[in-house]
Amino acid sequence: MRAFLVALALATMPLAVGTAAPDSLLYSRLESYLDALRVQAGIPGMSAAIVGDTDIVWERGFGRQDLGRSIATQPDTPFHIDGLGETLTATLVLQCVEQGKLSLDDPIGNYDSGSPDPGATIRQLLAHTSSGLGGETFSYRPERLESLRGAVRECTGDSYRETLANLLDRLAMRDSVPGPDAVTLVPPAEGIPDEATSARYSAVLARLTTSYLVIEPGQASPFQHSATTVTTASGVVSTVRDLAQFDLALKQGLLLTPDTLALAWSTPAVPAVQGLPHGLGWFVQTYNGQVVVWQFGVSESSSSFLITLPSRRLTMILLANSDGLVKPFVLTPGDVLASPFARVFLGLLGP
Repeated sequence: MRAFLVALALATMPLAVGTAAPDSLLYSRLESYLDALRVQAGIPGMSAAIVGDTDIVWERGFGRQDLGRSIATQPDTPFHIDGLGETLTATLVLQCVEQGKLSLDDPIGNYDSGSPDPGATIRQLLAHTSSGLGGETFSYRPERLESLRGAVRECTGDSYRETLANLLDRLAMRDSVPGPDAVTLVPPAEGIPDEATSARYSAVLARLTTSYLVIEPGQASPFQHSATTVTTASGVVSTVRDLAQFDLALKQGLLLTPDTLALAWSTPAVPAVQGLPHGLGWFVQTYNGQVVVWQFGVSESSSSFLITLPSRRLTMILLANSDGLVKPFVLTPGDVLASPFARVFLGLLGP
């Protein structure tokens, strides 16, 4: 299967050079290739959006969000976004840094006395790096971000969930929920929504896609998603349309200053170390001489993928109700070209 996926993606690469095809043709080809990749990966349902400088320029739903009831996937279908939640957390923390309430060089032990790595700095947690005898090293471990809860509280005076919910509200991400348990919280839990917000969250969760365990393409079984609450790296429920709102706010400087975003979307400047693949909340690399910023999420029964070309101010967002967007491909070392979905995007719309 993987050989077919890579071959299909490679087939699009010549389109990136000197093409004069109108946007409608490019997006028609993108739709065809993405759906073919989805089918070959055995993904029951997937939502996709391309986000430009000021709006969504293309969106589609593919397949079924519920196979048993034959409900088609739509661009407003809610999914578990898994590790894409890391980009939300990074934004919250970087806002605090801009306000002077946190420093990227603060040891996380200042804010989380129980941290397993109290000497690690906020910068290192966001970049997934550690200091060692051989210098700075990279290891993608999203669970380390949980120690950032204390830093967010120190900055905002609110719990992580409350701070995240405020961000979702600010961006009018009306089909997003800060954790699947948000409607069942009881005192003394923090972040309990008011009655109107709870009703909205319930309506979103009622439309949440069914998650599927796929052993082989065509063999999909409903599966209970592993996320039961929100963490600093996962647990958020959202849609490609809502995530587009977040992407647009970043591009338009509504959440972070251009200098801060440029810092986040660059790899650490560490003396004598080359090839660290992660910025502050996002993976970062170059393709054909241009910066590519991306992130992914995956569980046993869902997956997500986001890729941005800052120079083109274009972003692709993909959400799926199985692990097929990510699990078949080795992404944790930091090479986006391991993903045929990324190769299709870069081949059609990249530099």
